[in-house]
Amino acid sequence: MADLIPLAQAHCSVRHGHEHRLGDARIRELLPQVPGWDLVEDGHALGKTFTFPDYYRTMSFVNALAHVANAENHHPDLSVHYDRCVVRFSTHDVGGLSENDFICAAKADLLAS
Repeated sequence: MADLIPLAQAHCSVRHGHEHRLGDARIRELLPQVPGWDLVEDGHALGKTFTFPDYYRTMSFVNALAHVANAENHHPDLSVHYDRCVVRFSTHDVGGLSENDFICAAKADLLAS
């Protein structure tokens, strides 16, 4: 699905099992589509730190991201601070990265723009 439409417009689908884990080649294709995101945890997750001028804006982003994550049924790990939020996506059910992680990363970028 993500190949046909931009990642931020795609929707997550249920992915269970290691056969849905992305290989290195596919990760290299998708990573440029989510600028500023890094491979973390030995390539098993995507991570990015979003910075904001104050706590209110940080929490506004966190709440908006929680809404999107709930709608997509794909939830990030968050570390929330006064002026920043560290976001980490991984698909536990596949043991690494799936296309859902890249879709939600793109959606998070839209929220912060």
